[in-house]
Parts: sequence; structure tokens; C-alpha cells
Amino acid sequence: MAQPSYPPLFSPVSVIGSQFMLPYQFDMIIDINSSGNLVITDTNHKIMLKVKPCDSSFHLQRVLLDVYDKPICMIREKIMSEHNRWNVFRGDSKSKSDIIFSTKTPGMIQSKTSVHVFLANKVSSKDVCDFKIKGSWSKKTCTVYIGDTSTTIAQMYKTQSWENGEYVKDKFMVTIYPNVDYAFVMTLIAIVEAMKSSNTDDVVEEVIGSLFP
Repeated sequence: MAQPSYPPLFSPVSVIGSQFMLPYQFDMIIDINSSGNLVITDTNHKIMLKVKPCDSSFHLQRVLLDVYDKPICMIREKIMSEHNRWNVFRGDSKSKSDIIFSTKTPGMIQSKTSVHVFLANKVSSKDVCDFKIKGSWSKKTCTVYIGDTSTTIAQMYKTQSWENGEYVKDKFMVTIYPNVDYAFVMTLIAIVEAMKSSNTDDVVEEVIGSLFP
């Protein structure tokens, strides 16, 4: 399915690194395998990034890796948190000084995906979010926005993927807009995937979606 083309943003979005930005719009394919790994490729099926679970005794964790398995960032759930908070650190660090950004859900119970993103310089819980991701995870229709605006920087959608004559359920695509840090977008998707695989929000979402399509 052809995707619409969008003009470059006036201000480039670089959160994890400018090396993960391209001056044009493109699609990335996310494949969630049976081990819970996310393999992220371009439309030619060339691997660009990977996300692997690395849970500890007390924390749910994911690590974002480059094609050579070098850690780009550590994605770590904050324990004893009412709003499903996650912190993202540079490399494989877990030090507060290396936090790039954090996320939280605006409410404790949700029937739809909604995650607010705060860059490391935000110190107050009353600060307006820098980015947000909203939509339906079960339908793979989440969108990433700048702050509390309607400005879109990335959008998820389902694909009709078939392998060996069978429909592939856990594969979808993300459109990355021009001059947007795709490693940052993939980190947000990894957080939402980890949240949904560790609780029942996605089950509630699917039930409500079947009642009110």
C-alpha cells in the first residue's frame, strides 16, 4: 500500500543520535519473533536495528542494538511505578547521568495505547511531554507526535505479510518522516511492545475494539 509523502520538518528530531536520521521519508519493517526479539529492517529486508529482552531479577529490560550487536541504548522499566514508567539510557548504562529520556502513561488504566515522553532535562511531573505515542497497539495503528500537538513524526500500520503460504501476525511497518531519529522511534515502539506483553492492557483493548470497531 502506497504511503503519502510528507515535507521535511522544519526542526530535525534527534534524540538518540543524528546518525539515525535520513532526509527523506521511508518505511521500516518490525518483526517480533518467538523469543520476543524485535528485528527491524528496511523494505529490502536489510537489518537496521534489533531489540532484545534482557530482564533482570527486578526489572523488565530491553536493549536496542545496531546491526553489529553493539548496544545503542538500554530500555528499563522503573519498578514500583503507578504510571508504567520506563527510562532509556545511553549504551548499556543504567546510570542516572546517562538517561536520554523517560516515558510514562498518563493514566493507570487505559483501553488504548498512550505514552508520554520526557527528555532528560525535564524534572517536574507537571512538565508538558516532549513527544507522545497514541493509538491502538493491537491494530498496529499507533502514531508518534511532537509534544502535545498534532505534528506527526512516525506512524505504524499493519502489513499483509505472507511467508510459506501462512499469514505472519507479528510483523508490521512504521513510516518514518524526514529528518526524524528512527532509533528513537524504534525505542518507543519497543517500550510499548514490552508494556503490552507484560500486562493485560492489550487484551482489554482488543475486547473493546471488537465491541466498538
